[in-house]
Amino acid sequence: MAKEDYDALASAIEAVNRDDAKEPDIPVAVALQEAEDLNAWCLADKEALVKAGLDWTLVDSLPKRTGACRYVQSLWQNDYRTQEEAQKEWKLQAPDAYKLHDDLIHDFLHAFFAIPDLLSKTQKIAEGSGNADMIQDLSDLSQLGKNNPEPLKKINFDVTLLDKAAALSTSLPVLLAQANGQKLGDNKMKILRDKSYAYMKQAVSEIRRNGQYAFWRNEDRRKGYVSRYYKQRPSATKTQPQPPQQTK
Repeated sequence: MAKEDYDALASAIEAVNRDDAKEPDIPVAVALQEAEDLNAWCLADKEALVKAGLDWTLVDSLPKRTGACRYVQSLWQNDYRTQEEAQKEWKLQAPDAYKLHDDLIHDFLHAFFAIPDLLSKTQKIAEGSGNADMIQDLSDLSQLGKNNPEPLKKINFDVTLLDKAAALSTSLPVLLAQANGQKLGDNKMKILRDKSYAYMKQAVSEIRRNGQYAFWRNEDRRKGYVSRYYKQRPSATKTQPQPPQQTK
């Protein structure tokens, strides 16, 4: 059902303003369960909540909002784990790639020492720094070496390293892009997760606000309109809406 819920609300979720789609300040799994609990709790209070000004369509839509958020959260978690795994794999492969890069530069500078044109090309490749530059250098070095094998043979160069460099220059960009995805603020799946959460939270916050207003003197009912997660935190008085104070 969760995917169907998302499909039904996709347009509304996408329309959520990016500025309103903040990083969740509560574990999403907890927020989802609290939203489902709230939906079950408020059904018995329909008359009082509508009287307080609540648009009941928010309650009707809450199960679908919750289902959509649950679905997108699952997609994001899968995407996040893929990026996390890619970062670990990058950390394993990058040192060997940099070593190969440095070894090739070292060997080429020696092999091409008496050939100005090839020496200049090697020096040019050696300029620059960073992951992207290193990957491009592996491709350039592989091509330069394959095009000029004779000077390399004279120093007993291992020509299989050229194929290795070429293979890495093809595989590493994909791995690096996956590893960097988690760090990018414009990660599309993360934005979608934050929007789906914000869309669910809009309904939850409005239902709670009206419930706290309607039952401000009835703690037995009011307690169902307060986040248990926030209530247990020291900062609850700042982050959780409080009932109106009785005037003397």
